[in-house]
Amino acid sequence: LVHPDRPPSPVNVTVTQLKANSATVSWDVPEGDMVIGYAILQQRQDGQMQRFIREVNTTNRACVLWDLAEDADYVIQVQSIGLYGESQASKRVHFRTLKESDRLPSNSSNQGDITMEGLDKDRQLQTGEIVIIVAVLLMWAAVIALFCRQYDIIKDNDSNNNKEKTKPSSEHSTPERLSGGLLRSKKKSPSVNIIEV
Repeated sequence: LVHPDRPPSPVNVTVTQLKANSATVSWDVPEGDMVIGYAILQQRQDGQMQRFIREVNTTNRACVLWDLAEDADYVIQVQSIGLYGESQASKRVHFRTLKESDRLPSNSSNQGDITMEGLDKDRQLQTGEIVIIVAVLLMWAAVIALFCRQYDIIKDNDSNNNKEKTKPSSEHSTPERLSGGLLRSKKKSPSVNIIEV
Protein backbone atom coordinates (compact mmCIF):
# COMPACT_ATOMS: atom_id res chain seq x y z
CA LEU A 1 0.00 0.00 0.00
CA VAL A 2 2.86 2.41 0.79
CA HIS A 3 4.94 1.52 -2.28
CA PRO A 4 3.15 3.83 -4.76
CA ASP A 5 4.18 6.90 -2.72
CA ARG A 6 7.84 5.93 -2.60
CA PRO A 7 10.21 7.48 -5.13
CA PRO A 8 11.68 5.38 -7.92
CA SER A 9 15.13 3.89 -7.56
CA PRO A 10 18.12 5.96 -8.75
CA VAL A 11 19.49 5.12 -12.19
CA ASN A 12 22.80 5.61 -13.99
CA VAL A 13 24.80 5.11 -10.79
CA THR A 14 28.43 5.74 -11.69
CA VAL A 15 31.71 6.14 -9.79
CA THR A 16 34.14 8.84 -10.92
CA GLN A 17 37.26 10.63 -9.68
CA LEU A 18 38.72 7.39 -8.40
CA LYS A 19 41.71 7.85 -6.10
CA ALA A 20 43.50 5.72 -3.54
CA ASN A 21 41.39 6.90 -0.61
CA SER A 22 38.31 8.52 -2.16
CA ALA A 23 35.83 8.36 -5.02
CA THR A 24 32.71 10.20 -6.17
CA VAL A 25 29.43 8.43 -6.81
CA SER A 26 26.73 10.11 -8.91
CA TRP A 27 23.26 9.07 -10.07
CA ASP A 28 20.08 10.25 -11.74
CA VAL A 29 16.53 10.31 -10.39
CA PRO A 30 13.68 9.60 -12.85
CA GLU A 31 11.18 11.76 -10.96
CA GLY A 32 13.17 14.34 -9.03
CA ASP A 33 10.22 16.28 -7.60
CA MET A 34 9.39 13.62 -5.04
CA VAL A 35 13.00 13.12 -3.88
CA ILE A 36 14.22 15.02 -0.79
CA GLY A 37 17.50 13.21 -0.20
CA TYR A 38 19.54 10.07 -0.71
CA ALA A 39 21.04 7.11 1.11
CA ILE A 40 24.17 5.23 0.07
CA LEU A 41 25.22 1.79 1.26
CA GLN A 42 28.97 1.35 0.84
CA GLN A 43 30.59 -1.99 1.57
CA ARG A 44 34.00 -3.54 1.05
CA GLN A 45 33.82 -6.83 -0.78
CA ASP A 46 35.98 -8.53 1.83
CA GLY A 47 33.32 -7.56 4.38
CA GLN A 48 35.72 -5.64 6.65
CA MET A 49 33.87 -2.31 6.47
CA GLN A 50 30.34 -1.14 5.80
CA ARG A 51 29.13 2.45 5.78
CA PHE A 52 25.67 3.96 5.45
CA ILE A 53 25.49 7.59 4.28
CA ARG A 54 22.15 9.36 4.51
CA GLU A 55 21.34 12.99 3.71
CA VAL A 56 17.97 14.72 3.49
CA ASN A 57 16.84 18.20 2.46
CA THR A 58 19.21 18.18 -0.48
CA THR A 59 18.91 18.07 -4.25
CA ASN A 60 22.44 16.71 -4.68
CA ARG A 61 22.82 13.84 -7.12
CA ALA A 62 26.41 13.04 -6.14
CA CYS A 63 28.40 12.22 -3.02
CA VAL A 64 32.10 11.92 -2.21
CA LEU A 65 33.09 8.64 -0.59
CA TRP A 66 36.02 9.34 1.73
CA ASP A 67 38.46 7.40 3.92
CA LEU A 68 38.58 4.42 1.56
CA ALA A 69 41.31 1.80 1.67
CA GLU A 70 43.73 1.85 -1.24
CA ASP A 71 43.67 -0.93 -3.81
CA ALA A 72 40.42 -2.35 -2.40
CA ASP A 73 37.16 -3.54 -3.95
CA TYR A 74 33.92 -1.81 -2.98
CA VAL A 75 30.23 -2.22 -3.78
CA ILE A 76 27.72 0.62 -3.46
CA GLN A 77 23.95 0.96 -3.77
CA VAL A 78 21.99 4.22 -3.78
CA GLN A 79 18.44 4.86 -2.57
CA SER A 80 16.29 7.94 -3.11
CA ILE A 81 14.53 9.38 -0.06
CA GLY A 82 11.01 10.73 -0.59
CA LEU A 83 8.39 12.27 1.68
CA TYR A 84 6.84 8.86 2.38
CA GLY A 85 9.88 6.64 2.54
CA GLU A 86 12.89 5.39 0.64
CA SER A 87 13.07 3.86 -2.79
CA GLN A 88 14.29 0.40 -3.57
CA ALA A 89 18.09 0.21 -3.71
CA SER A 90 19.71 0.78 -7.07
CA LYS A 91 21.71 -1.86 -8.87
CA ARG A 92 24.95 -2.79 -7.14
CA VAL A 93 27.93 -0.92 -8.58
CA HIS A 94 31.43 -2.30 -8.13
CA PHE A 95 34.62 -0.22 -8.15
CA ARG A 96 38.23 -0.59 -7.02
CA THR A 97 40.34 2.16 -5.48
CA LEU A 98 43.77 2.93 -6.87
CA LYS A 99 47.12 2.11 -5.31
CA GLU A 100 48.94 4.98 -3.66
CA SER A 101 51.73 4.57 -6.23
CA ASP A 102 49.22 4.58 -9.10
CA ARG A 103 47.64 7.76 -7.81
CA LEU A 104 50.86 9.71 -7.94
CA PRO A 105 51.46 9.59 -11.71
CA SER A 106 47.77 9.74 -12.70
CA ASN A 107 46.49 12.34 -10.26
CA SER A 108 49.68 13.78 -8.86
CA SER A 109 49.56 16.63 -11.33
CA ASN A 110 46.43 17.92 -9.59
CA GLN A 111 47.47 17.20 -6.04
CA GLY A 112 51.06 18.13 -6.67
CA ASP A 113 49.92 21.45 -8.06
CA ILE A 114 47.72 22.04 -5.06
CA THR A 115 50.52 21.31 -2.61
CA MET A 116 53.01 23.33 -4.62
CA GLU A 117 50.57 26.21 -4.87
CA GLY A 118 50.08 26.04 -1.11
CA LEU A 119 53.83 26.08 -0.57
CA ASP A 120 54.25 28.94 -3.02
CA LYS A 121 51.56 30.91 -1.21
CA ASP A 122 53.31 30.26 2.11
CA ARG A 123 56.59 31.38 0.60
CA GLN A 124 54.97 34.48 -0.83
CA LEU A 125 53.47 35.28 2.54
CA GLN A 126 56.82 34.79 4.26
CA THR A 127 58.69 36.94 1.75
CA GLY A 128 55.95 39.57 1.95
CA GLU A 129 56.23 39.67 5.72
CA ILE A 130 60.03 39.94 5.50
CA VAL A 131 59.75 42.81 3.00
CA ILE A 132 57.32 44.64 5.31
CA ILE A 133 59.60 44.13 8.32
CA VAL A 134 62.65 45.33 6.39
CA ALA A 135 60.74 48.37 5.11
CA VAL A 136 59.62 49.27 8.63
CA LEU A 137 63.16 48.87 9.97
CA LEU A 138 64.54 51.04 7.16
CA MET A 139 61.93 53.70 7.87
CA TRP A 140 62.84 53.71 11.54
CA ALA A 141 66.54 53.90 10.68
CA ALA A 142 65.83 56.83 8.36
CA VAL A 143 63.79 58.60 11.03
CA ILE A 144 66.49 58.08 13.65
CA ALA A 145 69.22 59.23 11.24
CA LEU A 146 67.19 62.30 10.31
CA PHE A 147 66.57 63.09 13.96
CA CYS A 148 70.27 62.73 14.80
CA ARG A 149 71.19 64.90 11.83
CA GLN A 150 68.71 67.60 12.83
CA TYR A 151 69.94 67.36 16.40
CA ASP A 152 73.55 67.84 15.25
CA ILE A 153 72.53 70.84 13.10
CA ILE A 154 70.70 72.40 16.06
CA LYS A 155 73.72 71.71 18.25
CA ASP A 156 76.05 73.29 15.68
CA ASN A 157 73.77 76.29 15.32
CA ASP A 158 73.62 76.73 19.07
CA SER A 159 77.40 76.62 19.39
CA ASN A 160 77.82 79.02 16.44
CA ASN A 161 75.27 81.40 17.91
CA ASN A 162 77.06 81.33 21.23
CA LYS A 163 80.36 82.08 19.51
CA GLU A 164 78.82 84.88 17.49
CA LYS A 165 77.16 86.30 20.59
CA THR A 166 80.41 86.29 22.49
CA LYS A 167 82.44 87.72 19.62
CA PRO A 168 80.44 90.88 19.01
CA SER A 169 80.08 91.53 22.69
CA SER A 170 83.84 91.32 23.10
CA GLU A 171 84.46 93.44 19.98
CA HIS A 172 81.89 96.12 20.70
CA SER A 173 82.38 96.23 24.42
CA THR A 174 85.78 97.79 24.28
CA PRO A 175 85.23 100.84 26.40
CA GLU A 176 88.69 102.10 25.74
CA ARG A 177 88.06 102.57 21.99
CA LEU A 178 84.62 104.02 22.53
CA SER A 179 85.77 106.33 25.22
CA GLY A 180 88.78 107.25 23.15
CA GLY A 181 86.53 107.99 20.21
CA LEU A 182 84.20 109.98 22.40
CA LEU A 183 87.09 111.93 23.83
CA ARG A 184 88.46 112.71 20.39
CA SER A 185 85.11 113.72 18.98
CA LYS A 186 84.37 115.88 21.97
CA LYS A 187 87.42 117.94 21.16
CA LYS A 188 86.28 118.52 17.58
CA SER A 189 82.52 119.11 17.69
CA PRO A 190 79.96 117.86 20.25
CA SER A 191 76.99 118.17 17.86
CA VAL A 192 78.47 115.77 15.26
CA ASN A 193 79.37 113.32 18.00
CA ILE A 194 75.76 113.02 19.15
CA ILE A 195 74.52 112.24 15.61
CA GLU A 196 77.10 109.52 15.11
CA VAL A 197 76.16 107.70 18.26
